Amino acid sequence: MIVATLDIRSGPWDREAIEAFLRDTVIPIRLASAGRTSPLVQSLWFLYDEGSLWCCTQREAVLTRRLIADSRCGFEVSGDLPPYRGVRGTATAEVLPERAADVLPRLIDRYLGDAPNQLASWLLSRLDREVAIRLHNLRLTSFDFTTRMS
Repeated sequence: MIVATLDIRSGPWDREAIEAFLRDTVIPIRLASAGRTSPLVQSLWFLYDEGSLWCCTQREAVLTRRLIADSRCGFEVSGDLPPYRGVRGTATAEVLPERAADVLPRLIDRYLGDAPNQLASWLLSRLDREVAIRLHNLRLTSFDFTTRMS
């Protein structure tokens, strides 16, 4: 098991504020991966746990192939409406197929709730093709423009 680290580079928030934001904010993470010719940015559901950010995607996805080839990635978690605030940084990605059965139901519960749902059923029906992505070795910056935008 890789030990999770959280290296705060700058910004107004301390570790507790950053962790609370990542635990409580239910918006997609924007995840950037490297490619041979250009980066790829994708929005994924995420959760913060064990000092890491967790996502899921399909085993055959371009993102999966890119992260296996080059585990370095960038990310941002921030809302689209003022006042702008959030966390951005870099991480090391680890693709873990064996964790998908644990992570995907938690993501579904976080974003869709526990009520029966057609999307949730469809996502779970494809569980055998999912992989979990663990972002660890987090190096991040927080930003909060609340006072400027009041």
